Amino acid sequence: MTALNFKNKTQNQQLQSQKKEDFLVIDGVNKIYPTAEGPYTVLDDINLKVREGEFICLIGHSGCGKSTLLNMVSGFNKPTNGVVWLQGQPITEPGPDRMMVFQNYCLLPWLNVFDNVYLAVDSVFPRKSQAEKRAIVREHLAMVGLTEAAEKKPSQISGGMKQRVAIARALAIRPQLLILDEPFGALDAITKEELQEELLQIWSEHQVTVLMITHDIDEALFLADKLVMMTNGPAANIGEVLEIPFSRPRNRRRIMENPEYYNLRNYALDFLYRRCAHLEE
Repeated sequence: MTALNFKNKTQNQQLQSQKKEDFLVIDGVNKIYPTAEGPYTVLDDINLKVREGEFICLIGHSGCGKSTLLNMVSGFNKPTNGVVWLQGQPITEPGPDRMMVFQNYCLLPWLNVFDNVYLAVDSVFPRKSQAEKRAIVREHLAMVGLTEAAEKKPSQISGGMKQRVAIARALAIRPQLLILDEPFGALDAITKEELQEELLQIWSEHQVTVLMITHDIDEALFLADKLVMMTNGPAANIGEVLEIPFSRPRNRRRIMENPEYYNLRNYALDFLYRRCAHLEE
């Protein structure tokens, strides 16, 4: 290999590495709403870089702008100042490269499980044949263990199953970024743990980048590569980013037996309940 070829190869590798490093970039983002009392700043100077394939959890008290931030990443809302970039392109509107899963499932009650997922696939892949689209739906329902429930309406299935439908629908359009707004917050403890395990399995197999809001520190420590801790609103920002050191694949019992788990948990609790405690007026 000549020196020039080696140099070009090195530059290409550095470029690819930089693209992965700067997959999602939140750059100097503010969100300000006009009110009768004057401008109200929800978020102030948010800066964050997310690598391709990372699993990021956001945590913070209610009212700190977590959902507002995710809405700007999804394209449902726009920053007052600053830019959100995805793979070098500014996010200005919703798109199929980003899919959001909400706590309340957002399923259409008059459609069965299969058709709730099919509607999304049909919208994003209109040129695929019906057979191809139906195969995609079946594949993703099988992925979340809902093959047998395909013909049931949302009213006929449990909350955990509804959230599985929402996750299958999100993944079926093959997004580059999966955005989760407290997806397991309304579920009982056993169902929540089951879905956390399933989500990790899906994430591991498909390596989709995940940005997820949670109020559950234990959930974040089990799932995430990094825990982004928000300060209180108004004018909230990122107070600290905590690196989660546990290797993958993760085993819940082994993690909870690790002394470092409790060090990280106590550190996050200290941030939320002492350094960023809600003060009574």
